[in-house]
Amino acid sequence: MSKLDVNEMLLAANTLRCLAADEVQTANSGHPGVALGLADVAAVLWLRHLKICGSDPAWADRDRFVMSGGHGSSLLYALLHLSGHDLSLDDLKQFRQLGSRTPGHPEYGMVPGVETTTGPLGQGIANGVGMAIAERMMAARFNTPERTLVDHRTWVTCGDGDLEEGISHEACSMAGNLGLNKLILIYDSNRISIEGRVDITMSDDPKKRFESYGWSVLSCDGHDLVAIDRTLRKAAKSEDKPVLVICNTTIGKGSPNKADSASCHGAPLGAEELRLTKQALGFNPDESFVVPEAVRKLFAARASRMKRVRNVWKRMAKAVFTADTALKATWEACLKNKLPEDLDDHLPEWDGKPISTRVASGKVLNALAPVVPWLVGGSADLAPSNMTYLNGMGDIAKGDFSGRNFRFGVRELGMAAIMNGITVHGGLRAFGGTFFVFCDYCRPVMRVAALMGLPVIYVLTHDSFYVGEDGPTHEPIEQLPAMRAMPNMCVLRPADATETAVAWEIALSRRRGPTALLLSRQNLPIIDRTVYPSADNTAMGAYILWQRNPNATPDAILIASGSEVSLALEAAQADPRNLRVVSMPSWELFEAQTPAYRSRVLPRAVKKRIAVEAASSFGWERYLGDSGISLTMGGFGASGPAGKLAEYFGFTPAGLTALINDYLSK
Repeated sequence: MSKLDVNEMLLAANTLRCLAADEVQTANSGHPGVALGLADVAAVLWLRHLKICGSDPAWADRDRFVMSGGHGSSLLYALLHLSGHDLSLDDLKQFRQLGSRTPGHPEYGMVPGVETTTGPLGQGIANGVGMAIAERMMAARFNTPERTLVDHRTWVTCGDGDLEEGISHEACSMAGNLGLNKLILIYDSNRISIEGRVDITMSDDPKKRFESYGWSVLSCDGHDLVAIDRTLRKAAKSEDKPVLVICNTTIGKGSPNKADSASCHGAPLGAEELRLTKQALGFNPDESFVVPEAVRKLFAARASRMKRVRNVWKRMAKAVFTADTALKATWEACLKNKLPEDLDDHLPEWDGKPISTRVASGKVLNALAPVVPWLVGGSADLAPSNMTYLNGMGDIAKGDFSGRNFRFGVRELGMAAIMNGITVHGGLRAFGGTFFVFCDYCRPVMRVAALMGLPVIYVLTHDSFYVGEDGPTHEPIEQLPAMRAMPNMCVLRPADATETAVAWEIALSRRRGPTALLLSRQNLPIIDRTVYPSADNTAMGAYILWQRNPNATPDAILIASGSEVSLALEAAQADPRNLRVVSMPSWELFEAQTPAYRSRVLPRAVKKRIAVEAASSFGWERYLGDSGISLTMGGFGASGPAGKLAEYFGFTPAGLTALINDYLSK
């Protein structure tokens, strides 16, 4: 590597400062402090260490860069513009404006080079851990002593706030345990938060903290360009540990009156202070969005060099794949998440005996995993209960990433964010399991997955009060409507083993948006498809399972999901009236059907409707209207044997029949 030219690097850093400050000032909104404070580190990283190609931002073996503190997006956009990504100066001038490509926090899929959506602090760190895991797993699958198809690093910047968030503890602990040596976390330690100096809230020692996780820890003056370069080069040489680089910086560096103060964290510098800042940095205070030609040339030279590096890799990969077409097919299947055309043929067969949908899910998962090589996952220390373990496929562990099972530990939030990182990296898709009630721990990350459209899969078992003796702390009630309220989330609550198999096929086939599989702890009868052939319509989201006289208008419609479908069917078949039973495993899939189909299943003329679901009634008014009622949960669960709880809450054929009789007699 050539010797660092301090003067040209400082000019590049100050250009980044002015661009970022101009973005924020033009928008009259944003966070200039972190951009000004981190600019020196960013300039050195992007011009001397980061392996990316702006003209090919999807290059599989590029380094991944994540700005966990997404409020510093003005700096990221300036870097993307200068490094040759598809982002113009005009885009920078539209910072934070409606419909622009430069939103307030980086959003995945909006601009090439934004590797993941960040903003909720700490999530970017955990995403980075997932990306680093994916890199090691792909390397274990495709590298040999003779070829290196996968060899890149994950660089993450974070601030004091990121490290205060609990998710950083969960993810960084796991990263140390796995020895993720290709992960480098750059800590922008400016000691300022919105409310003032961070010592009012944080007095722990980050060096000791990360060393206890099993990380290497380096530090430098975050404004000494030579020291930054030397430290990053040393960090990149780590052989068996992730690396924390503590960069001691000044927030708002360059601003004469606002540097090292909370006043520049989340508000524009102001017109006069921006003028003074530009003067202090050697820029014309009357000009905005200026990029000196020397800086253009500096970034262009780096882009040209990285394009050559990319081209060398592409020639090597082409030669490898020409010599081994089977390897090429596997590589492409992983990168594109291809499913085999005969996926149905690999599904297990059921013997007709009652089986819980969590056990059925485990059988389906293990039947499909051998023909879906890109599917990997684990559980938050609940694999024996979630049935998420891939038998015979090994665990990932420090020094060995050839397996497909994760031991996430009791880290639900960290697990979910790491899943996002694995999936967004490319080449693999992650599933993760826990008890449904604990989805609340995961929810902030699930929301970002839905926002990004990531097809991660959540295996959420023990889906109702039938958990039993563990009591209401472990019995999800309001979680189901809360999950359905999330845009872009596909929620599936299958009624039996067969619906569970279809649910997995749906989840694996999705390309946009996450899927939540809600699965029972208790055994459920298998609906005989020879008797009820309409049950093959699971993928429609809802379907008519049974009706006493299908040629006549029903007297009432019972709409149920999951474990309550068999209950509704038993009660309806014992009733002499013309009742219709609708299985509704997924509201989202049902809403995606044509109006004609939805009207056939739930005719508007039939006002008498009963929802049957062991969860909160919230949201069911969508399908019940003003005349419908529900057998649902009005409060939390209770501790006791599952059968006793069913009687107590009225979820028995007798209880449902009494409700139907009372309702239809009015």
